[in-house]
Amino acid sequence: MQDTKIDLLLAEMRKLNVALERLAGPERAVNDWEAAECFVWVPQTHWLQPVTKPNRIEMGLIRGVDHVRDILHDNTLRFARGFPANNVLLWGARGMGKSSLVKAVHAAVSNETGVRVKLVEVHREDIATLPALMDILKKAPVPVLVFCDDLSFDHDDTSYKSLKAVLDGGIEGRPDNVLLYATSNRRHLLPRDMMENEQSTAINPSEAVEEKVSLSDRFGLWLGFYKCSQDDYLAMIDGYAAHVGIDIETEKLHAEALEWSTTRGSRSGRVAFQFIQDLAGRYEKKIELG
Repeated sequence: MQDTKIDLLLAEMRKLNVALERLAGPERAVNDWEAAECFVWVPQTHWLQPVTKPNRIEMGLIRGVDHVRDILHDNTLRFARGFPANNVLLWGARGMGKSSLVKAVHAAVSNETGVRVKLVEVHREDIATLPALMDILKKAPVPVLVFCDDLSFDHDDTSYKSLKAVLDGGIEGRPDNVLLYATSNRRHLLPRDMMENEQSTAINPSEAVEEKVSLSDRFGLWLGFYKCSQDDYLAMIDGYAAHVGIDIETEKLHAEALEWSTTRGSRSGRVAFQFIQDLAGRYEKKIELG
């Protein structure tokens, strides 16, 4: 009888232990900065998931954005060398290489300086967990670029406040070894009526209106990307074709590339690369851009 009571008690204790483990959530992961140069933030376990083979292209293959490329490169170079640098918002036309440029510049600066700069991607839906990520990154032995691609916020989304706190520094301040790069298709990340709501609750509304309280103001650098001209588009095509090693007459290459862009209804770096993928497949060529 006594053994039966003990067995029942142990069974109840096991149930209680399982319930407590569920409440506590999954165990935190152990992060290894030596595992890779690029990582993806997994907030559920506070894990920086290594990306051993990043999806990126060489910086020399990104055409038509020379001015913003140089600005981003210089800013990243200063950061890698331990000097002051700005958070950056890359905004503008779709498919013009905003995210590709961030990844390419990261690789180029790491190679040039020999500094092990790490790139950590934060998915849009995980923006609210940025404070937890900052707590991990401030202890990192290396400089870290935090990257969020295709960033924007909806009317009922309050996670932008976490990003604003990180950009503004908050009470603790952004770690010296961390910089934030984000891409977006629009310059003002918040819908206009959200910005107006923030203005209406400001202590001095007139100053708030002049300042246009918006999230994008917190980025020190705004780099604009615009729709490319036909010449820029064809320069992208030429660069990709030469890199892949496709043997085709220039006149024929340009004619097919222009026809491809017409069917897509736009010209951009993304459209140029999609055409090269199709062309490389027809010519049975492998594409290695990283």
